Order: sequence, then C-alpha cells, then structure tokens
Amino acid sequence: MSSPSQSPKVVLITGTSSGIGLAAAVAAARAGWTTVATLRDPSRSGALRKAAAEAGVELDIRRLDVTDEASIRSAIEGVLADHGRLDAVVNNAGSGHLGTMENESVAEVRKVMEVNFFGVVNVSKEAMPHLRAGGGRLITVSSVGGVVGQPFNEAYCAAKFAVEGYMESLAPVAAAHGVSVSVIEPGAVATEFVANVGVDLEGAVAEAGVYAPQLGAYLNRTIAQFSDSAAQTPEGAAESVLKALTVDEPAFRLQTSDWARGFVATKLADLDGSAVLGLTNTWIA
Repeated sequence: MSSPSQSPKVVLITGTSSGIGLAAAVAAARAGWTTVATLRDPSRSGALRKAAAEAGVELDIRRLDVTDEASIRSAIEGVLADHGRLDAVVNNAGSGHLGTMENESVAEVRKVMEVNFFGVVNVSKEAMPHLRAGGGRLITVSSVGGVVGQPFNEAYCAAKFAVEGYMESLAPVAAAHGVSVSVIEPGAVATEFVANVGVDLEGAVAEAGVYAPQLGAYLNRTIAQFSDSAAQTPEGAAESVLKALTVDEPAFRLQTSDWARGFVATKLADLDGSAVLGLTNTWIA
C-alpha cells in the first residue's frame, strides 16, 4: 500500500443508491478522489454501478446503514484497512416524510429523526478522529427544509433543522483541529425523493380529516416543484458537494441553486418570522 501522502484522497459518501448521493459519488471519482460509495442495501447498487461504468470511473461500493452503529464502524474500519486514510465524509443518506402532528404517531417522528439526524451524528462521530488526523472535511447534505419550516413536513424539517444546528455548533470546534464542516442545501431536485416518501398521496389526502384541503394544496404545489421541468438535476446539486470537497476554504452553508439561495435568504433575513409564514401560508391556501 502506498503511503497516505502519496495515495489519492479518500471520501466516504452515504446514501448513494440514487439521486444526489449517486451523482456526488461519480463526480468525486471523476475529480480524482478514491470514492467509497455506501448504501444500506447493496442489492440496490445497480444504478450506481451503471452510472460509474458510463462515466468510466471506479467506485468502492460498500454496505453502510446509518442507523446501525456496528455497520458504520465496520465500514469505516474497512476503509482504513484497505485505503489507509479517510479524508472526507459526505452524509447524504436520509429519507423523506409527509405528515402533520395530529395525524401521525410520535414513534413515526422518532423514526424520521433516527435516519435523518442521528444517522448523521452516528457517522460523523465515528469518522471524526480520522478526519481530524488528516485535516479532513465533514459535509452533510441538508435541505432548504433545514432552514425554512414547511407545511406537512414538521418531522422532516425538525430533523434537518437539528442537523444544521448541530453542524453549525460543531464547525468552530472542528475547525480548531483542522476539520472543515459544511452543509449543502438543495431545493427541489429531480430524484426519486418524492416517491421514496412512501405515501399513497391520494390516500393521504382522503385520510387527512380536517387537514385534507391544506394537504391537497400542498401536494399539488410540491409535485409541481419536483417535476423534471422545474427541479434541479442531481448532477447540478452534486456540484455543490464537489465544491465543498475541493475548494481551499469551503463555506459552512452552500445552496445548490439560485432558487435555493433566494429561498434560504428569505429566512435568514426574517427576524420576526412574518416573511416565511407569509410565504408558506400560500402553499396550503
């Protein structure tokens, strides 16, 4: 094995079976990184392998379940054993969720937090000693929903808000030891995300009770936002991940499109919350 100073930098990316994770894995490999592309279910790696072959790049594809600490430890130990270093981690794995307080259980909310927040914490905690050893980078794919709360996304936005608060708090501590921390904030991306929410949309409206009119309006607006014609491509969003990996001094917060920048800016300039609520109220009218 070559010495760490001579070998290519190594990045581990979670949630690479589709969407931004898949595109980021291919982009990182194209940029010369040794790319460890992980996913919970390796039997779903077909699209990832096809994309790598079409791009003419090699990926090291491994299993990693962000909700299983033993799986995380095994994956990272395997990377160190086989590659001798870990220079960056991209926390991309996550799942969507649709629901509102009265119509879902606390157990469902806990599950959303487990995947989207504690999964990020689990992976980051295991990786941090190795990132610190080499002055590495910790990158987390958040969402504009990590800045702006959105109707019928209470649990999902809560998890993403938690991710952003955690990472923003960690950033100066990590920087003091040579590790840069960044969050990536996509808006609507033309991926399988909406389908992966796993909800029968017509059934959800039928069962929404008093919230049915608002949910129907929200879904009509959201489906239009995630249509292929309106949404950003996964490859476009992955450019921000690659930027966080490669620029000399990456920003803490990177939006993936002009639309996302404008949307997030509404919140960051909104001291009393009226601008955000004035906007999101129109989504369910």
